[in-house]
Amino acid sequence: MSIATEKPALAGPSVEPAHEHYSRLLEGMARAVATKGYADTTIADIVREAAVSRRTFYEHFTTKSECLIALYEAASKLALRAVSEAFDPAQPWHAQVERAISAYFDYLAQDPALLRTLFVEILGLGMPGLAARRRVNDEIAGFIQAAINSGSGAHSGPVAHLTSEMAMTVVGGINELVLQAIEQDRVGDLGQLVPPATRLVRAVAAESTR
Repeated sequence: MSIATEKPALAGPSVEPAHEHYSRLLEGMARAVATKGYADTTIADIVREAAVSRRTFYEHFTTKSECLIALYEAASKLALRAVSEAFDPAQPWHAQVERAISAYFDYLAQDPALLRTLFVEILGLGMPGLAARRRVNDEIAGFIQAAINSGSGAHSGPVAHLTSEMAMTVVGGINELVLQAIEQDRVGDLGQLVPPATRLVRAVAAESTR
């Protein structure tokens, strides 16, 4: 989940300077928390890693937590993009689930330190963090719902109609699997979560065909 290596996704070569600074601040936060952890990261660390001034930081963010939320949302969008690129709507949903989930876990596993910070620290930011987590989960659930429903029946596969509640159940289950892996220090083995996560998605979707 390395934001620092995804600069084109956050700020293209022709963006306005303000957008470039915003991107650099997110990358600076990502590098700082990956090295020191969120609790020990200071605004001075962020601006040093971003090679911008403290004044520039305050032009974009009010607090360190606000910057973390922005990083969380940016990283989540990149993860969703990885899933969407792996999912082929022309193929039946049941054949695509494992491929999409593998892409998601592969993306998360790129930066274990940052993954741990984003998944755990976001829960400690109170209502703003909870709201950010809800926005991200809603977006992922919406993608899952649309992807499965649009792929249903392709090539005469089983027809599924996933509701928004069922899609959110899938997202919650996968998030809990990731959190459990973090708690058990198994972030490097996220690939082992692909089979149970795939079974979860297929089981929930299959239930909707009844």
